[in-house]
Order: sequence, then C-alpha cells, then structure tokens
Amino acid sequence: MTAGEFVIRNARIVDGTGAPWFRSDMRIAAGRIASVGNGLPADGATAIDAEDRYLAPGFIDAHCHDDLITLREPQRLEKIMQGVTTVVVGNCSFSLYPARSGSRGLLAEHFGALLGKTEHEEIFDDFAGYRAALDRTGAALNVVSLVGHAALRLAVMGYEERPATADERAEMQALLARQLEQGAAGLSLGLVYPPSAYADEAELVALAETVRDHGKLLTAHIRSYEGGLLASTDEFLSILKASGSAGLLSHLQSAGRPNWGNVPKAIGKIEAARTEGLDVSFDMYPYPAGSTYLLQLLPPAALAGGPAALVERLSDPESREALRQWVESGSGDPHLQSKVSLIGWENVRLSAIGAPALKHLEGRSIADAAAIEESTPFDLLVRLVIEYGGQTGIVLFQLDEADLRTACTHRLHLACSDGLPRIGTRPHPRGFGTFPRLAGRLVREGWLPLEDAVRRMTSAPAARFGLSDRGIIREGLVADLVLFGDGIEDCATFDEPTLLAAGIGYVFVAGEPVLLEGQPTGRFPGRMLS
Repeated sequence: MTAGEFVIRNARIVDGTGAPWFRSDMRIAAGRIASVGNGLPADGATAIDAEDRYLAPGFIDAHCHDDLITLREPQRLEKIMQGVTTVVVGNCSFSLYPARSGSRGLLAEHFGALLGKTEHEEIFDDFAGYRAALDRTGAALNVVSLVGHAALRLAVMGYEERPATADERAEMQALLARQLEQGAAGLSLGLVYPPSAYADEAELVALAETVRDHGKLLTAHIRSYEGGLLASTDEFLSILKASGSAGLLSHLQSAGRPNWGNVPKAIGKIEAARTEGLDVSFDMYPYPAGSTYLLQLLPPAALAGGPAALVERLSDPESREALRQWVESGSGDPHLQSKVSLIGWENVRLSAIGAPALKHLEGRSIADAAAIEESTPFDLLVRLVIEYGGQTGIVLFQLDEADLRTACTHRLHLACSDGLPRIGTRPHPRGFGTFPRLAGRLVREGWLPLEDAVRRMTSAPAARFGLSDRGIIREGLVADLVLFGDGIEDCATFDEPTLLAAGIGYVFVAGEPVLLEGQPTGRFPGRMLS
C-alpha cells in the first residue's frame, strides 16, 4: 500500500471531542480528512474495511522525553504500536537546545543524566538546529518541542546556585525568545532538577512573561510532589497569575504514603485558579509508579557547581555522611522530603544503568542490588555517581491508586507517558503501554468512557499546544488517525516493560500509513510541528 487516497469503511468513529461514537466511512486525500459519511465510493482510492473497529484521531503524548531517541530511532515502533502520532518533548527542563560553546558539554551531561550518554553533536545551538536534524533523519511521528529551562540557565549561568541578576534574566529571556520565534512550543521548568531548581520567583516570572508575549505555553515539573505538593502548586499558579501565561502542571501526583490524599486538594487549587481566570491544566500517566534519574535521590543543593562538584562532595567523608543521613532519614523541611526516607530503598528499582559492569542489576531494587554487590544501598548510589557519572534511571513505587484515579479522570487531565526511553534498558512500562492502558484496561475497569479517554489523548492536548489542524475528526483537518479494536491492550509490565501494545491495526500520520494491520511500514511522514 502506498501513500495516496484511502477510504475507510464500517468504522465506529470516536471524533476526539468526547461525543459518543458513530458509524461512518472516511475518505483520506492529500494528507487530510476529505470527507466523513456513509456509503463513500472508492473512486480509485485504496479501501480499508474497519470491521466495526474504532477510528479516532492519532494519539498525542502530551509529556515525554523522546527528544533524543526520535533522532536515533525515527521509526518509534513502541509509540506507533500505541496509536501515538505526535509526541511533546523538551519536558521538565530537559531539552537538547539551546547551547552556547561554553554550555554544550554541561547540557550534554545534564540531558545524559536522565536519558543516557548524549554526544556533543546531539546538542544543538537552537530550536532551528534541532528541527533541521529531525528533518535530516526523518520521523514516523510528529514532534512538538519545548525549550528546557536548564538549557537557558546553563548557557547564561552554568550550575551556580543563586538567583539570576537582572542582566542574566534579560539574557535568558532573549535566548528563550529566539527559540519561541523559531517555532518552539513553550518553556518547560524542572524545579527539582538543578540548575532549574536554583531559580527564584523573579526569574521564573520574567521567563513566563516572555512565554506569554509569544502566545506559547509554560509547563512545570514543580518543586515538590511530596510534602510540598500544595505549596509548589501555589507557586506555579502564582507564576502564571503574575505573568499572564497559560500553564500546564506536569504529571500531577502526591508521592509517598504520608502524602497520599493530596491530589484532590491540588486539583481544587487548580480549579479555583481557573475560576479566577488562569488558563491552566495538568497531565499525568496512568501508573502507580514514577520514573526519574538516580540524582533525584539527593537534595538539589548537592549538584551546586555541577556534576564534578557533586563527585567532590561524595568523595569527602564528612559531606558524604551528611548526604547519606539526608537521603536515608530526610530533613525537617516538609517541602524538601527525601524520596528514600518516604518509600524505602526496596521501592526504588534500577531501570537503566550506563555502567556495563553493573548492567546485571537492572530490574532490581536498590536494596536487592546492594546486597548482590555486598554493599549498602547508599554506597551503591555513590559508586554509580562517582564511577559511572550517575547516568542511571530509576523507577519509584510511591503513588496511591485513589490519587491516580482522581487525576486521570478529572476534566483538566491530559494523557501522557512521561517515558524515559533508553535503548537496551528496562524502563518504566509507561513508554510502551500508556495509551492502550487508558483506552483499553482503564475503560474496561470503569474509570471513564472510551470517548472521554480518547478526548484526553487527542483534542485536549491538541488544544493545549495550539495544534489547531489535528486532534479532532473533521473534514479538512490533517489525517493523523488510529484504528483500533475492543481488544486494545497494554502488554508491558514492570517486570517485562518493553512488550509492545496490542490491538492497534492502522496508524496514519498526515494521511500516510505508518502501521498497517499491526505491521510498521517504515515510512517517515512526521515533522516538527510549530
């Protein structure tokens, strides 16, 4: 089958708005939805019998970390097998641009800590450079890219743990403005990840004003999802109010058993802010565990001065012992809680290890891995940082299902995977199963109707990111489409996290098939959306 005109017959159309499905045919021509109606003639088009399966807009992953893997593996099999046609990257302050000569190495280290070794040539001067690289490799999926706050700070201030001066704020604003003018979709904050964590309110409001002036979006991994969740939600809403920017709070959750039950309170704050006129919503993945990098087990101040300074601290017996006590016992500050003290080493699983000598520990908890290595858990953490640069992914079992259900069924929720893809590792299964999990398993379990699940994966994120030509099935819109059956299912588990999803038959990107009856076509019709 080649690109061209198609007629899809006998489909149950879920149009993305949340309205009930209806039976109809669809014609695709010139990359767009040409017509929707019953009894459409083939007229030379390739006919596809939907066999009463669901036809929906292509799914949009509203928050992921696919920046680098999309360049390295443009087919993105695990995503097209989920029906995903667009990914939003550059989240949590992690982007591959903008870089200056003095910050290129720092940005490669910063990004690599989360996603594995990143080469200097995979770091770009600006959004235009990243887009050009994507154009060269091609991609099966569309990409929407946010500017990472960390890249701005590294370019202007490095890893200095202090407020920016007025001149430095202006310099970051100018650098951000260039990226937004080139087509970036907005700015992402990562307020637990150094150096984004070192920013004060004046800096964040100034950058948010630049986002507002360009009509773009401000997203935020807020300062705390533990005891400080509500205060951190207030901080983000205050930034939006002061700047007038539209906002998206990233992966809303309340981590650690002592903090369970706070998600409804955080949502109440967001709803109240909307009543006052703030344009804000949130995203979340449908799993009871999160994933991040190993350095998140340390306090943000430990990275002041950068990775080399952290190694020096861990090499000093006194500093090392102080960090051990913080990691294992926490601090008195409820807004800066230690993840380990909340959930225990046994609930922190090693998912991606850059050190070949320790690769056999992937998939084990740090408690079990330390026992295998005849080490303490903290000493194993130190070894991974000092000897191997800390480029280690972890999965954290820390969430309450009642909180999760509240977030994933609320009207302001957008679906996302928050996937951290690293080839040859044992990642969180969300990167392989989020969208079939929401449209299949959770629909069957009664969390929400199918039409609402699809809305959260299509029209809602399309509207949030200003994608006015897709996300809904309407004549004239871009034909990003997915055809799936009642048996749609996420197969990936925490023990087997890279199993591909089932039940997706066809996926079209701009009218071109990238998946035909469950088989990839090898076509790369995706592009950077801006």
